[in-house]
Amino acid sequence: MDDIQKRILSEVADLHGVPEGAYNIRVDGGSAGRRSTENIEIIPKPEGSGLDIRIKPGTRRESVHIPVILSKTGMKEVVYNDFYIGEDSDVVIVAGCGIHNCGNQDSQHDGIHRFFVGRGAKMRYVEKHYGEGDGSGKRILNPVTELHLEADSTAELEMVQIRGVDSTERVTTAELAEGARLVVQERLMTHGSQSAVSVYKVDMNGENSTSDVVSRSVARDDSYQKFDALINGNAPCRGHSECDAIIMDRARVLAVPQLDANNIDAALIHEAAIGKIAGDQLIKLMTLGLTEAEAEEQIINGFLK
Repeated sequence: MDDIQKRILSEVADLHGVPEGAYNIRVDGGSAGRRSTENIEIIPKPEGSGLDIRIKPGTRRESVHIPVILSKTGMKEVVYNDFYIGEDSDVVIVAGCGIHNCGNQDSQHDGIHRFFVGRGAKMRYVEKHYGEGDGSGKRILNPVTELHLEADSTAELEMVQIRGVDSTERVTTAELAEGARLVVQERLMTHGSQSAVSVYKVDMNGENSTSDVVSRSVARDDSYQKFDALINGNAPCRGHSECDAIIMDRARVLAVPQLDANNIDAALIHEAAIGKIAGDQLIKLMTLGLTEAEAEEQIINGFLK
């Protein structure tokens, strides 16, 4: 990989070299490196369209890195990755995509990830998106995440997009069996004329299943954001969704929280708050010697942590 690709790899996967454990690094439509382990097998799909990742039951304290890098302008691809996470395993999966576009053609990556989380298994999934480059071509990312959680399993998702992506539509769906647990933490910032849409649909089908979907975002300049979350309580369960957004300049933010209780013992809550930075917060930091711009950045950085 060249220096640009290495820098993007660092941004989306916090990697500065070959990772420990299993990994597949995809660069400009091809594999730049792949390794399976005794407990985690990475199998390419036909014609380079994606991967099957199979994690043996009982696998613990292991990780999988599957970052994607696009550094050629005008490149567009769709990748399908399927994850089969064995019973009673506990693993970390680090994904994410970075686009460097210095040309006048749009570059786009659409990643479709399906997770089949076995009984009693625990998965932590980290997905970071990043864009850079001074070309007029757009940097477009449209991730689809599909989760199937078996009984007493847990999926914790960290979705991060802080800089450089012109357009994104994130669609996440989940089906929860009895005792399954879903936790989603989304952190997002848009600026310029960027657009970001996040759609979540959670079907809580099993007794004592729980879900917690939380989005924190900052919209600046003329950007647009939409948060659309639907939680279906189809059994005795507990579900919560929350959108907390800071709006600045001429930006627009639309929150569409939806709850559908189809069982008398479904306990569902939604929260949505959109507003500007409080003046007293700015004043307090400015009395400590910060400029207004520096105070805003401090508040935003703390909000998105």
